[in-house]
Amino acid sequence: MTSARNTSHSVSHFILLGFPCRREIQIFLFSIFFTIYILTLLGNMAIVYAVYWDHRLHTPMYILLANFSFLEICYVNSDVPNMLVNFLSTTKTISFTRCLLQLYFFFSLGTTECLFLSIMAYDRFLAICRPLHYPTVMTTMFCGNLVIFCWVYGFLWFLIPVILITQLPFCGPNVIDDFLCDLGPLLALASVCVPIPGTVLICGTMSSLLIFGTFFYIIGSYTLVLRAVIRMPSSAGSKKAFSTCSSHLAVVFLFYGSVMITYVSPGSGQAKGMQKFTTLFYSVMTPFFNPMIYSLRNKEMKDALKKVVGGS
Repeated sequence: MTSARNTSHSVSHFILLGFPCRREIQIFLFSIFFTIYILTLLGNMAIVYAVYWDHRLHTPMYILLANFSFLEICYVNSDVPNMLVNFLSTTKTISFTRCLLQLYFFFSLGTTECLFLSIMAYDRFLAICRPLHYPTVMTTMFCGNLVIFCWVYGFLWFLIPVILITQLPFCGPNVIDDFLCDLGPLLALASVCVPIPGTVLICGTMSSLLIFGTFFYIIGSYTLVLRAVIRMPSSAGSKKAFSTCSSHLAVVFLFYGSVMITYVSPGSGQAKGMQKFTTLFYSVMTPFFNPMIYSLRNKEMKDALKKVVGGS
């Protein structure tokens, strides 16, 4: 036990390989992802700003959407700035403490995103399947409580895995073939020093419970919603409801599709070469696409964004 604790302090920093390539390509990738990063911030900030200033959007659905967009701003800031720095860096190092902090915030924000997508599905289920009960159930206070629940529970869920990882013996290997301190690569480095089946099992179980629990809840909710939409007598009402739900489902499948590939079995070494690309997709590209997905098929949001851009 004593030797294990001593070896846990032998690694003071990690090397994030990122996307190894020639210097010219690194600079090119930096400019591409820097542009995506800025556009992501602007797109999500525009949605937050539009919901805040347009009183017609002060409804639970748009309050949840504004919080979701703010979450996306936080999410990209947990990994993209460090990735951009590494494109220009020659050492590509990150300290042990910063690495674990990035791991905690990245996964806590990811957990919060899963919860927000679930709450947004619940909101649409109430609005379309239980329209008479919607105003009394989904009050502003209840919506606020749901938002607080998502943020608080999101940051509590992954606390135990991170604490377990801080106790693992990192005895020498410190090269992470990724652009961030991800769960799988860290577990793989620790397993070189000593078998850690218990930690891998706990991390995998908690990831699977969160991912599959929220995913099946969301799919179940939207299945009931789509069934109700099909039965609507008004074609205009069903078209509007379907447009809103299809936007939500597009975001759900973009996010969960890549997340499931990456985290259902962390540390297993499965799809090793693809992990950084699936992580890149849901952590960088999905927040970039979300403002476009939510605004292009929503008339109220498009009108509000036109006012924001037009300054009127």
